Amino acid sequence: MSKKGKIKKVVLAYSGGLDTSIILRWLKEEYNCEVVTFTADLGQGEEIEPARKKAEMMGVKDIFIEDLREEFVRDYVFPMFRANTLYEGVYLLGTSIARPLIAKRQIEIAKAVGADAVCHGATGKGNDQVRFELGYYALKPDIKVIAPWREWDLNSRTKLIEYAEAHQIPVTMDKRGEAPYSMDANLLHISYEGKALEDPWVQADEEMFRRTVAPEKAPNEAEYIEVEFERGDAVAVNGEKLTPAALLTKLNELGGKHGIGRLDLVENRYVGMKSRGVYETPGGTVLLAAHRGMESITLDSGSSHLKDDLMPRYAELIYNGYWWSPERKMIQALIDASQENVSGTVRLKLFKGSVSVVGRKSANSIYSAAHVTFEEDAVYDQHDAEGFIKLHALRLRLLKNAKY
Repeated sequence: MSKKGKIKKVVLAYSGGLDTSIILRWLKEEYNCEVVTFTADLGQGEEIEPARKKAEMMGVKDIFIEDLREEFVRDYVFPMFRANTLYEGVYLLGTSIARPLIAKRQIEIAKAVGADAVCHGATGKGNDQVRFELGYYALKPDIKVIAPWREWDLNSRTKLIEYAEAHQIPVTMDKRGEAPYSMDANLLHISYEGKALEDPWVQADEEMFRRTVAPEKAPNEAEYIEVEFERGDAVAVNGEKLTPAALLTKLNELGGKHGIGRLDLVENRYVGMKSRGVYETPGGTVLLAAHRGMESITLDSGSSHLKDDLMPRYAELIYNGYWWSPERKMIQALIDASQENVSGTVRLKLFKGSVSVVGRKSANSIYSAAHVTFEEDAVYDQHDAEGFIKLHALRLRLLKNAKY
C-alpha cells in the first residue's frame, strides 16, 4: 500500500553511513516527503561533517549537524553516574544513555521545521527502536514515527548494498567486505555486536578494540591519578578543572592507556532475546570507581544502601528507554538529593586493566578515625555493643525457642 501523501516532512536521525543513507533515499521514494537530516556529535570519534556533503548530494535542503558532547555528558552521563548505574551488574549503559538526547533533539527540530514525522534506523530486533520511540512519544505524543526496518524488505546486507548501487548511493569498501561486527560509539563507550561476536563462546578479536590497549600490553608501572568531585559530579583530574566532556575525554585517555574498561557481556534485551555485546568504557569505568570512593566517606549507610537498592531499577529504566518517564525523574530527584555533600578528591591506581581506589578525602567526610581506631579511645564505649547485639538477637532467639 502506498504511503504517499501521508507524511509531508520527516526528521531523520542521520549518521551518513550506509544504512541511514539508504533510509534517506527510501523515505523519499516510499513516502514522497521532504527529508530533514539530523546528525549529532556525541563524541563518536569520527568526523561528522562528511554527513553534510552526503545529505546535500542526496538533495536534502535542511541539514542539522550539532556538537552535543557537553550536553550529553553534563545532562545525561553525569546524572546517571550519580546513581553508580550498572545494568545487570556490569554494563555502564553507554548506548542506552545516548538515545534520550538524540530523541529530544529530533523532536525539537521537528517542531522548529514543521515536520509531522521522525525516523530512526534501529532494527526491529533491538532495544534502540524502543528507546527512540518512547522518547519521541513522551516529548510529542502526536508525532508520527517511521521505522524502516519494520517496514521494508531490505533485510540483509546483500539487499542493502544492491539497493545502494541501484540508486547511486556510495558504498565504502569496508562495507562491501562486510565488517565482522557492528559498532555504536559515543564519548562514554564503544559497543560491538553481531557477526563474529554472535557465538558467545568465541573470544573477541584483539584487533577490534579501538579505545583500550590489551591489559597485557599496558604499561608495567601503575599510574596514580586524582579525580575531584563537587556535589556528585567530577570536575577536575589531577588538579585541572575541566568541562564535563573534556573530563570524560581525559579519563578515556587515561583508562584506555592502561587497558581499563573492557566488558564481554551476554545481556537481556528489553524485547525478550539475549544478545552478546562487547564494550569499551575506559573513562566511565574509572569514573564509577572514583564516584563510589567519594561516596564511601561522604554518604551515611542509610543513604548509600538506599541508593544501591534503587540502582538496578534505575538502570533498567534507562536500558529500556524510560528516561523521560515520571518514575525515572522521581528516582533522579532522590539520587540528586543524596549528592549534596559528595564533594572532595579521590586518588586512584590504574594498572593493567584495573582501577583501584587508594585514597579519598573530603571536607564533608563522616569517617571518624577516633571511632574506628584499634588504639585506646575516649569516644566509644565498647560495652554498649552488648545491648545492641542482644536486642538484634531477640527475634532469632525467640524463633529458636518456638515450637512448630
